[in-house]
Amino acid sequence: MSRPLLITLMVGATLMVVHAQTRRIASPPGASFTQVGGVNDPRTGFVNGSWIEIRHGRPLKRGRDLFGTADFADFLNDGAPVWRAGANQTTQLLTEAPLTIGGRTLPAGEYTLFIDLKPNDRWTLIVSGWPAQTTYDENNRAALWGAYDYTPDKDVVRTPMQVERLAHAFEQLSWQFLDMTEKGGRLAIVWDRKLASVPFTVR
Repeated sequence: MSRPLLITLMVGATLMVVHAQTRRIASPPGASFTQVGGVNDPRTGFVNGSWIEIRHGRPLKRGRDLFGTADFADFLNDGAPVWRAGANQTTQLLTEAPLTIGGRTLPAGEYTLFIDLKPNDRWTLIVSGWPAQTTYDENNRAALWGAYDYTPDKDVVRTPMQVERLAHAFEQLSWQFLDMTEKGGRLAIVWDRKLASVPFTVR
């Protein structure tokens, strides 16, 4: 084999390895946090208090019309009965404080979140007791991956969401905590030109 050909093959192999190592996943994981209670200690910073966290997949819009077609719910549900409100893994709510959502008080703990999508912005937030799989296991019937195999028998809360149209299109899906005070705030999902939220209080 000639030296120029060997060098060409080596460079090509190196580029393939570099490309494989830099390949991005389609929907990166993400998390949103807030903290309620606690005190601001001048020496150590903010201490104590209770943390509330949402873990979710963060798909990108990628030029798609996400909510403007008649079958948008079927597209987002991807074969599941409800939307996982994210991508890949099941969206999780972890709270160190009891929360009241939709008139129901949830003890501190771990929950999963789904959204039942209906036309004309009639969206319903579902807080469920279904556990979430941390990695996909098709033989694990005791926990969910995404919203596949979701059933409503473990629903803890079902409450209507306030859906708003935004002036700007958000490229990457995000869960957020809005208008937070010590007494509560709003739990919100933002994607494309939609913001859907529900109020909650901290007990």
